[in-house]
Amino acid sequence: MKTVGIIAEYNPFHNGHAYHIHKSRELTGADFVIVAMSGDFVQRGAPSILDKYTRTQMALCCGADLVLELPVRYACGSAEYFATGAVSLLHNLSVVDALCFGGESNQLSFFTKISEILFNEPDFYSDRLREHLSCGLSYPTARANALLDYCQQADKSGCFCDAQNLSAFLASPNNILGIEYCKALHRLSSSIEPAVLQRVESDYHQETLSEQFSSATAIRRHLAEKDLHSIKNQLPPEAFSLLKEAVRTNRLSTLEDYSLLLKYKLMCETPESLTQYQDMSAELANRVYGKLNQFESIPQFIQELKTKELTYTRISRALLHVLLNVQSFSLAANSQDIAPYARILGFRKDSVSLLGQIKKKSCIPLISKLADRQKILNGDGLAMLDEDIWCANLYESVVASHSSEGYKNEIAKGIVVV
Repeated sequence: MKTVGIIAEYNPFHNGHAYHIHKSRELTGADFVIVAMSGDFVQRGAPSILDKYTRTQMALCCGADLVLELPVRYACGSAEYFATGAVSLLHNLSVVDALCFGGESNQLSFFTKISEILFNEPDFYSDRLREHLSCGLSYPTARANALLDYCQQADKSGCFCDAQNLSAFLASPNNILGIEYCKALHRLSSSIEPAVLQRVESDYHQETLSEQFSSATAIRRHLAEKDLHSIKNQLPPEAFSLLKEAVRTNRLSTLEDYSLLLKYKLMCETPESLTQYQDMSAELANRVYGKLNQFESIPQFIQELKTKELTYTRISRALLHVLLNVQSFSLAANSQDIAPYARILGFRKDSVSLLGQIKKKSCIPLISKLADRQKILNGDGLAMLDEDIWCANLYESVVASHSSEGYKNEIAKGIVVV
């Protein structure tokens, strides 16, 4: 039995995701596909447009065998935290042979070479990173510049043709995540083999629809306008049917839905107390507190807070951490502390043998019933899962406030079985 892992958000699930599942299976020769998926809140610092159960059903109907939830503290974290949490989860199952991720480039050597530099942090690279940060650059820009300096100075560019190609490679969010996946595999000394699948037709930020493989960004833009006709061909039929039902019952979620909740939370904080939250620096905390009277909505407030050093996504994540009460934490040295359990969101009936192998080989417990969590987990693991439950109930409360369907507590919800 061979198994490939995929790390995803599916926000929402579209043709490119179905293609990724199919090609991942084909590229690695896998019998099963396991997806580690973000729950109701995603890495760009926003709620997912569809709830995690709908997205799970989409993935299972379109080729995935098992969907596990990535804990919210990692799902909403920076690229390093997101990748480390997800890779640790797959690694701890002890059944995953390969990790297949999407990138703007299919040159795996690009990803592995850069990840080795970032993992080892040579002195020259570290020195240049500090210098670029001291010049007021944002961390992503400073890191990219330090990598360019290191590769050029040390003549260790290897597979990089020139600085321009390396700059373009580092400008892609998908490539940055791929680098972090490879770095996390290094960190864990994992036997999981990385594999990269090049994106087709559209890039990550493209806001216009392509013929068949549009970006999630473009699809969300049309969804915001309730324009289902234009995106019908961008999703597999099974996924589109589920999306159409979510629109009919008014269960789409947007960042604006949380504006009053966040403003209330910020009004309860001080500049000092804000710094307890993940990604909230003292500089950002002071800006948040100083500009709070200008708060109208979350997207508008993020624009008010933006500076050259503070990117939109960084601010968005920090504010989401305040809303969800995700406090600062460091990545543990032990992968079982990073991902102390695997929570099942859904599986295919014909993949029960995969569940049997995980139960037999996994070094962390497999959670199928939340009501049993206190018998299975304790300490940090239980606290992490309770954090996920609280965040899921917050998401459900907001959606239920404008949906034709009533509120249902997370503990009462069942696993999706297809």
